[in-house]
Amino acid sequence: MSSKNPSLPVSAPSLSSDAAAPSASASASASRQTLDSLSEFETAHTSFVRHHLARRSGERRGRLERGHLYAEKLFLEQVWWPLVGSFDHLHPEYEIQDWNRRSQFLDFAFLPASGGKIGIECDGFQSHVKDMDREKFSYALNRDSFLTGMGWKMLHFSFDDIQRRPEVCRMLLQLSLSPAMISSGLIGSKAQKPSASAERLSPFQKDVLKLAWQLNRPIRPRDVMERHDLSFRPARQLLQALVERNLLAPRASGRQIRGYEPIGRFPMHLFE
Repeated sequence: MSSKNPSLPVSAPSLSSDAAAPSASASASASRQTLDSLSEFETAHTSFVRHHLARRSGERRGRLERGHLYAEKLFLEQVWWPLVGSFDHLHPEYEIQDWNRRSQFLDFAFLPASGGKIGIECDGFQSHVKDMDREKFSYALNRDSFLTGMGWKMLHFSFDDIQRRPEVCRMLLQLSLSPAMISSGLIGSKAQKPSASAERLSPFQKDVLKLAWQLNRPIRPRDVMERHDLSFRPARQLLQALVERNLLAPRASGRQIRGYEPIGRFPMHLFE
């Protein structure tokens, strides 16, 4: 399911000091924090893999030994661990069956105690695009559709993004996992903190901000009026309050404001 390359080592983040750093002590402190974080991950990852190996036998154990390689470990190090901070309810090389009862293995399955089934795939361009023929392409699409029908939510991350743009992967992962993580109590110190401008939003303000992100166009007072059965003035006041917090920006045509658009990145704490 993922781009496998057992010969590639997992590279640690660069620990070299920045020439523009304000002081040697600050650089040394940052390096120590990076080393501590890396050591914490390595210890947790080793325990994670050993835990699942000890509970498997036959092909399920063999698949974990052969399949959990560079791309999968890098996903955990660069994406999962900084976001969640634990491997609770996460299963590597998880066996599922397709509509023909053939066994397949997902790179990861997240099965929180609160319910839900989330499959995670780390897809390399070579194996999932360049070397894929029409039959394999069709099967991959049909398998995901089948799993969706069976109650799974499937998430796919490219190896290039995991390696080069992990912050994008973390944002998308948190967007997909937040409801399940909240229900299971997994959002903690590793999760994104609310920005100062977005703290203490009222339930109405949170809902309006979510709506602004969901729409494929600028949000208008009429959208808020229809959603919350409000008159024009309180609907506009809700939007203006979000503008004052730098969460929305007005879009004008001439001197008249036609709508409001979200600013910056998706505010993940809206799910909290």
